[in-house]
Amino acid sequence: MKFSWVTVTVKDMDESIRFYTDIVGLTVDSRRPAGPDLELAFLGDGETKLELIYNKTIPATSIDANISLGFEVVSLEQTMAELEEKGIQHSVPFQPAPQIRYLFISDPNGLKIQLLEHL
Repeated sequence: MKFSWVTVTVKDMDESIRFYTDIVGLTVDSRRPAGPDLELAFLGDGETKLELIYNKTIPATSIDANISLGFEVVSLEQTMAELEEKGIQHSVPFQPAPQIRYLFISDPNGLKIQLLEHL
């Protein structure tokens, strides 16, 4: 069994795609309608994708504060500078072990995104 995707219900498909492409660096694999009030987008280059769902009939949903998605970056210092240039607030970096450092940002839907660097 292999992990295929994680699904996030979004408030605004265009805003969410902009965030995940411009800030996180994912690419849009596909985007399509899935019914009269439903739109799907899959993002990512590898086997595992991020699925975004926008449903006009469902009001904004809350996301548990204990859930986060982690994305690896080459340099946390460079990433922090880029986030600050784009006006994206981030947490202070954490280093729970000598080989990893990370920080958190939030996506447009309130989902925590962990940006991590392996040292």
